[in-house]
Amino acid sequence: MVRESPNHPYFGPEVVGASETHPEVSVKRSIAKAISWRVVGTLDTLLLSFVILTFLGPLLGLTEGSHAENAKTATYIALAEVATKMVLYFVHERIWARLGWGVSTEEDGQRKSSTARSGVKTATWRVTASVDTMLLALVFTGNIGTAISIGGFEVLTKLVLYFFHERAWSRVKWGMTS
Repeated sequence: MVRESPNHPYFGPEVVGASETHPEVSVKRSIAKAISWRVVGTLDTLLLSFVILTFLGPLLGLTEGSHAENAKTATYIALAEVATKMVLYFVHERIWARLGWGVSTEEDGQRKSSTARSGVKTATWRVTASVDTMLLALVFTGNIGTAISIGGFEVLTKLVLYFFHERAWSRVKWGMTS
């Protein structure tokens, strides 16, 4: 008699035979992740915006400003991001907390995220966040080329930073309930 292997659900436990229920992600954990990521993300945006405003802005038709003016504009972009991204990240985190795809339960009952889940989660966050950054940069610079440059370079730097942030948090058990 030939045994058929069970179908692997697209959204569901990564390991066949794993429990259908996963430990819950607490709201406090989502808030802590949002804050830790925002610190990393804001510093990246501040530095990246300053460098682009200083070196690429004039090439893209932006009126050349002093280092102090560029630092001020970069600070406005980065601080505005704190508000918009905290909300967007929290919503993104809560949506992913409800998805079972790429999640398994370890023997001790702890939730474990797969590398594939971290990768897809990184991509969906990056699209959302980069559009937000481009809109903020456009508001504060008035220059579409500069806004696209800041958002475009940010895709590269933040993809790497976010992936490692996700992998670090996947090792933290705090805020996971059975």
